[in-house]
Amino acid sequence: MSVKIQVHTKDNTSAQFLKEIFSKEELLALSQRIIASGVLGRSKYYSALLEYLVDCSLSGKTPKEIELAVDVLNRGETFDVSADSTVRVYIHQLRKKLDSYYESYEHDAICRIVIPKGQYTIAAQRKISTSIVEASQNNQKSNSKLKNGLLLLVITLLVVNLTYMVSSDRNNNIEVSQDAAQHPIWASVLQDDLPILLVMGDYYIFGELNANGNIARMVREFNVNSSLDLEEMQFSDFERAENYLDLNLSYMPEGSAFALARILPILHRGGKTANITMMSDLTTSDIRENHIVYIGYISGLEKLTNIAFSGSGLRLGRSYDELLNTQTKEYYTSDAGLPEEGQPFKDYGLFSSFPVSTDTQVVLIAGMRDAGLMHTAQALSDSESLNDLAVAVDSDADSGFEVLFEVFGIDRMNFDSNLIYAKLLDTNRIWALPEPNRLN
Repeated sequence: MSVKIQVHTKDNTSAQFLKEIFSKEELLALSQRIIASGVLGRSKYYSALLEYLVDCSLSGKTPKEIELAVDVLNRGETFDVSADSTVRVYIHQLRKKLDSYYESYEHDAICRIVIPKGQYTIAAQRKISTSIVEASQNNQKSNSKLKNGLLLLVITLLVVNLTYMVSSDRNNNIEVSQDAAQHPIWASVLQDDLPILLVMGDYYIFGELNANGNIARMVREFNVNSSLDLEEMQFSDFERAENYLDLNLSYMPEGSAFALARILPILHRGGKTANITMMSDLTTSDIRENHIVYIGYISGLEKLTNIAFSGSGLRLGRSYDELLNTQTKEYYTSDAGLPEEGQPFKDYGLFSSFPVSTDTQVVLIAGMRDAGLMHTAQALSDSESLNDLAVAVDSDADSGFEVLFEVFGIDRMNFDSNLIYAKLLDTNRIWALPEPNRLN
């Protein structure tokens, strides 16, 4: 038995795209290969939805939205498709997952199965050399080139910034001293054989499409820090979901380039080879197996946020540009994101060092904005500043401590600073269970 499945293209009225035929066995085998590949994820609903749509195609049936809700997604008979977009979101995500399957496993397949937009059915899309399909392929290549171009642009800008800032340092005769690598402040990560993992605070960005399906702008949402976060957001806002495109891109603040240029020589002169990863790629095992040196904004700490502030005397304030001193109730608020060009501003830089296990240490070199981040990295590469830090915390390198710099600058550059806060950390609280809320 053979089943004829419509070939789906931009022009469904053209007879030349109605030729593709799958046998029942071929279609069932293909659906099982897709399920077995793992691209559908852990949710049982995607596999069930694909199998249901395949069965409907084999029987010549086009299911209704309510049938998918009740028969596949286990919604009740009273499910209101007009008020709940669950089915449409699942279909939207399944369509994307099918695309991912062919990109990863059967990229050269002559014919692939798709879910046409606005329909609840399986269709076949054949890879043939026609003007319409060629146009589609050219558009896909264009998007791919754009993604690669955007990634290249991000890397290029980082390299340019790094080169410029290192050059600026040389012009000002600022050098990373050998003494910095030998200072007790750095001893906790340099005087053993454990590897160092440099973690850069990055920010996930995705594309927003215009009416023509082209990328109109890149978007940063604080609650979207990975492809999974983007997918979850699409579930909650289906109307906007079709306008988003996962670019698999992230960006880093300009100050990260300066900070990286100051810290890398210290690690090198300390005899350590540092691997580099993005915060979005950091895993729990990474934290357990490496010394972690974080470089970035306080808002980019993500997975390290709870660890960093669990034993701290500081708390995040009303935004990531603010910290609260829990003892004095004083707020430290950056206005580095507000002033116009040429106007002075105040920023804050945070340095923290503490053991995260019996073997590994976490070092945080952070700022609310660029000026705070750059000053903190500069202070940690200067032997005199390191001596001031050691005196301020009155601690050896094995103890956990944190310091806060008040930084003054213009045009995102730091010019002057004060060490305004220094405190030993309560390292016993890093992995302590949260205390139950108490009524006062």
